[in-house]
Amino acid sequence: MSAVPESAAGTELRDEQSLLQAVLARERKATAQFVDLCTDWIYGFVRRRLMPRSELVEDVMQEILFAAWQALPNFREEASLRSWVLGIARHKVDDYYRRRICETDLPEDEDESEELAVVPMFEQQLDSAAQQDQVQETLAELPDIYSLALMWRYRDEKSVREMAELTGKTEKAMERLLARARQSFRRRWNDARR
Repeated sequence: MSAVPESAAGTELRDEQSLLQAVLARERKATAQFVDLCTDWIYGFVRRRLMPRSELVEDVMQEILFAAWQALPNFREEASLRSWVLGIARHKVDDYYRRRICETDLPEDEDESEELAVVPMFEQQLDSAAQQDQVQETLAELPDIYSLALMWRYRDEKSVREMAELTGKTEKAMERLLARARQSFRRRWNDARR
């Protein structure tokens, strides 16, 4: 019985290798098949990372697919093609977050006095599966920089240090941004529940 799965795995590997060779030879059908395959692998990943900004998914998907197609000659098969493409997707989503946060000036209008009390409440709301729809709606109401910062920190589990390094901002600036974002989130969350 184990010979069938090994044979199937070998066929799949040869098919993937054949597909890659055909894409590199610029065969249109193979390129279309490559795009379809990659789209199946990364669409859910990208959509989850960009929610509630679902209107951005198609643009980021195009960036990922184009980057994968361009980098295909460098694919060394040290990992599976799927893992390699997902790695590109992860980097492109991080690039999107970094660009948006770098492009936006940090607002100065929030009161920082309550920031420590906000952290546990925000994390609890984000973790509760029953409240995911409300979380998405609340994130969608926030200024873009706030929702991106919160998603990058809590969904993608980036540390404040990583966020600061990736954006070229100081850790203190990122902490202030996150504090303001959590505060704004909490305010909107509470307003929606009244």
